[in-house]
Amino acid sequence: MKTIIITGGAGFIGSHVVREFVLKYPDYKIINLDALTYAGNLENLKDIETLPNYQFIKADIVDAKLMLDIFENYQPDGVIHLAAESHVDRSISNPLDFVMTNVIGTVNLLNAAKHIWKDDYTGKRFHHVSTDEVYGTLGNEGFFTENTAYDPHSPYSASKASSDHFVRAYQDTYEMPIVLTNCSNNYGPNHFPEKLIPLCIHNILNKKSLPIYGDGKFTRDWLYVKDHAKAIDLVFHEGKDGNSYNVGGFNEWKNIDLVKELCKQMDEKLNNPVGTSEQLITFVKDRPGHDLRYAIDATKINQELDWKPSVTFEEGLSKTIDWFLENKEWLENVTSGDYQNYYEKQYK
Repeated sequence: MKTIIITGGAGFIGSHVVREFVLKYPDYKIINLDALTYAGNLENLKDIETLPNYQFIKADIVDAKLMLDIFENYQPDGVIHLAAESHVDRSISNPLDFVMTNVIGTVNLLNAAKHIWKDDYTGKRFHHVSTDEVYGTLGNEGFFTENTAYDPHSPYSASKASSDHFVRAYQDTYEMPIVLTNCSNNYGPNHFPEKLIPLCIHNILNKKSLPIYGDGKFTRDWLYVKDHAKAIDLVFHEGKDGNSYNVGGFNEWKNIDLVKELCKQMDEKLNNPVGTSEQLITFVKDRPGHDLRYAIDATKINQELDWKPSVTFEEGLSKTIDWFLENKEWLENVTSGDYQNYYEKQYK
């Protein structure tokens, strides 16, 4: 039996990764380690929380001694590290939080893993999950590859770039068996409504404005979160030590075009007159250091591990909207803050 610690497993992407591993590998012991900050929500995992191969531990990766204690106690064979501060706007207003969690927290995990594995890395692996934002910005052409030079422009992307460098340094210095994945923008069920797609869904339901930065022409590659979870599974088990893999959705959309597509689908699903939701679009002042375009070249993971997205963006967006419409109570709990009481009710 393998024991795998998944950090940030109560968050948006992390909860989908936890579910993927718990259900697919019943012989694994999956430990979900999460600090339950504002975006961590154990309600995301209600369907699997009683399964025998799942365990939750409330802990902050910034606490170095606690990480050592947990690793010594559970002796994990693998770590899948997703715990991170991830919202660019928050990083602009409070960059130190991002340094502490994304940089110091990552080094604490590396040290804890190195301590218990004691240079015997047989059957061990540390998988660091990162972002395409570390590469900076693109013009109208070109793609990010695994060899693209790092050029972060926000405190968030700078902190993730730093954590990537530390992970690679531990591989080079201590020969720790590591793999990295750098993914494009994720979307899907359970997405915290500070990000563009769930924010717009929530605001349309409440007839609030849909804020679009600048002229709305900032372009992102969008990846359905369940496809990302499957990619992480593949890289963790089959990726080559010391390698990084870009995970993209082959779905480039300008923000304004994405929101208009979302408005169209929302109107259809809510039986609104055509154009009702689009009237809520409001252009707002651009944020500092806003990157123009991200686009992932996912050729390597496709050719080496036979991974590719399972849905087009339009299909994935439809599935996402359906989930939010069917789970309005979840959305209300998140936007009101009531979800933060779930841990107290369930685990105390």
